[in-house]
Amino acid sequence: MKTDVIEVRTGGHETVHDITAACEKFAREASAGGDGLLHVFVPHATAGVAVLELGAGSDQDLLATLGELLPDGKRWVHAHGSRGHGRSHVLPAFVPPYATLPVIGGRLALGTWQSVALVDLNVDNPDRHVRLSYVG
Repeated sequence: MKTDVIEVRTGGHETVHDITAACEKFAREASAGGDGLLHVFVPHATAGVAVLELGAGSDQDLLATLGELLPDGKRWVHAHGSRGHGRSHVLPAFVPPYATLPVIGGRLALGTWQSVALVDLNVDNPDRHVRLSYVG
């Protein structure tokens, strides 16, 4: 297994951050042109990994949908941090903190419109780590 950690700065706002290029680069280098699996893992209790179309409004749609499912406010029992922070701790139940992707011939085998994204609702933690692990 080969592994690396990339750092992602999400800023102080909710975001769907495209990490496809970093995943592709790691898969290409780690696989040396071979076949295997890339596992993408976010070691944070308040972030997730999604595979979806980006750049055509789906990222904003995802944030809007999560806003409806997980509204900010005082309803959350887990209440440290900024207002509504508890919702960030529920996010991984809807957007898991991992994804496993096929690598074929050194390339991610994503569909035409698929991208890999870090989903982060936690405005209190702008610095994230993403562990990339390749098994071939």
